[in-house]
Amino acid sequence: MKRSNLLLLTAAAMLAFAANSVLCRLALRHTQVDAASFTAVRLVSAALVLWLIVRFRSRGAAAGGNWASALALFTYAAAFSFAYTGLQAGIGALILFGCVQATMVGHGLWRGERLNLFQLVGMGIAIAGLAGLLLPRGTVPAPPLGSAALMMAAGAAWGVYSLRGRVVPDATAATQGNFARTVPMVAVLALAGVPSLRFDPAGFALAAASGSLASGLGYVVWYTVTPHLKAAHAATVQLSVPLIATAAGVVLLGETMSLLQLLAGAAIVGGIWLSLVKRDAGPAAARTPR
Repeated sequence: MKRSNLLLLTAAAMLAFAANSVLCRLALRHTQVDAASFTAVRLVSAALVLWLIVRFRSRGAAAGGNWASALALFTYAAAFSFAYTGLQAGIGALILFGCVQATMVGHGLWRGERLNLFQLVGMGIAIAGLAGLLLPRGTVPAPPLGSAALMMAAGAAWGVYSLRGRVVPDATAATQGNFARTVPMVAVLALAGVPSLRFDPAGFALAAASGSLASGLGYVVWYTVTPHLKAAHAATVQLSVPLIATAAGVVLLGETMSLLQLLAGAAIVGGIWLSLVKRDAGPAAARTPR
């Protein structure tokens, strides 16, 4: 693949992943759609688009994925949507990103991996940044505790999903199968939330865009470029996602971030980057789109 095409496709994938935060926050803030409906439309739209892509690409191919990974995917998507009822786009993306990486590092430690000095310092800085983002400082209010906890759960679920998918031979087919398996879970969520479900065409359109474009097509583009990237580079480039989401939240949604919140966000991203500098990143690092 030409370097220029690689750069363009990588940038497109990062924009798509950041767009999930912006589209979700935009829908929940400026339309009447509820979080359960947004989750349902997003997952079903992504499942449909991925099914069409996989079917067109390789007719008769066996479905991939499994129910455990689908449950992790559904947990991420549902917690993500409900979290954004109370979080700004940038803050939510920073919490999500930090918890995804913490989950994956924690899994490595549980498996007996050891952190070197760079990783220890980097993770310490990132954890301090996350604490600074969540705790109130003077006149800066803390994000709502419930929403922050939900986003942390979303990050942990996506970390689990990424870890489970790091050895699959066909990431696109596996993702398609996992999204398809979330449809019954979506039905249960919709039935449980019937009293609060709200139909809103604009909100549904944003959810469909999040599912079909930012999730479905975004993942396909990412899985197209990752074979051409070193694992460490693939992990590092994803550091741009919370930064893009933060900038888009300010420019497109009129959100504001205090200096302390910006410094906390910089600590999260910078700390994770430092932990990756000397890290021999494995396949999992290349498959953690948000």
